[in-house]
Amino acid sequence: MKSLLRKVSSSIIKPFLPKYEVVCTSYQVIPGLPVNGNQQKHTFEKGASEEARKFYVKVINSDMTRTMAPVEVHLKRRGRTIEKQHFGPVDELKKFNIVYKG
Repeated sequence: MKSLLRKVSSSIIKPFLPKYEVVCTSYQVIPGLPVNGNQQKHTFEKGASEEARKFYVKVINSDMTRTMAPVEVHLKRRGRTIEKQHFGPVDELKKFNIVYKG
């Protein structure tokens, strides 16, 4: 009876839960050219907050992310940033003309 009640309640509640996504933006600087910004988005199902949070922490703790500076990583819920981490001089690069790819 409880499992049936959980299935019914999850099917009713799930459409109202927020979507989560992790956005990783890496910047490439070449003198004389505009700054290139490459974005990679990883979307998760509605209500998958634990999976999104684990993936966000995994990306931040990755050695590849730290050595590939400048990089900016966002954890978003319903399109709003709830956590943000950046490695390298991201704030200074945002002052320049940035061309986003991907």
